Amino acid sequence: MTPVTRRMSVAITLRDAGCVFAEDEAQLLIDAATGPDHLDYMVDQRVKGMPLEHILGWVHFCGSRMVVEPGVFVPRRRTEFLVRQAAKIAPPGGVVVDLCCGSGAIGAALSDLLGNCELYAADIDPAAVSCARQNVEPRGGRVFEGDLYDALPRELRGRVDVVLANAPYVPTGSIGMMPPEARLHEPMVALDGGTDGLDVQRRVAEHAAEWLSPGGCLLIETSEDQAPETARIMEQSGLRARMVTDDDLDATIVLGIARTGRQEKARDQSVLNPKNAPFHGLS
Repeated sequence: MTPVTRRMSVAITLRDAGCVFAEDEAQLLIDAATGPDHLDYMVDQRVKGMPLEHILGWVHFCGSRMVVEPGVFVPRRRTEFLVRQAAKIAPPGGVVVDLCCGSGAIGAALSDLLGNCELYAADIDPAAVSCARQNVEPRGGRVFEGDLYDALPRELRGRVDVVLANAPYVPTGSIGMMPPEARLHEPMVALDGGTDGLDVQRRVAEHAAEWLSPGGCLLIETSEDQAPETARIMEQSGLRARMVTDDDLDATIVLGIARTGRQEKARDQSVLNPKNAPFHGLS
């Protein structure tokens, strides 16, 4: 079978299975295959609904190839918006924490954009921690297993410049409506955000002020519908909150800044109202 015929055959199989980008996926699988039997196995796994990223073992995220292992949450393209907004805020060499880190792709990508930061990541899922270490440690960061801030070294308290959190925010009742490749192949702990989807966000925001440096920022990915409540949660936790969106990526984040002294008021305003940034005030 010629390469062109083989690619067409794989693409047809994937298209019949419902893969929207069948031609692109076919080429990726062919490039990754070590031989015909391996290719057949990967195609069969994809037809059965396994996420392409789990089959390949990586995802293209923020311009870099990040390791993603089976059973670990696959970072979405919309989350690149969270990373890029954080890159506008984080100071050179700043302390960055990636909570609910999953594969560690968010913190690793931010490290790449900044070029230099003190990076820490944490997740409660041992499989995620193992995967995250492959992305974070080569960049000089450290990964910890545990529940949110409890996993972090105590000496970070009050020193963190940026906390990133792509915490689960799907309401429990909506899990069944998610695509099968997500709800069947990604860990429920990375998807289920409780009754209103905001249970983990509440816990992240509740203790953020204790860990952030003066003027430090918490950035949480959420949905557009949930964003006003996410912002209210941050305000109740002592942060000053704003929502920012990207229509092209269908991405929404809420940014909360730790309250500071008068001498740092100018920095607060530059973070909450940066020039040329699409921030939208909350009513």
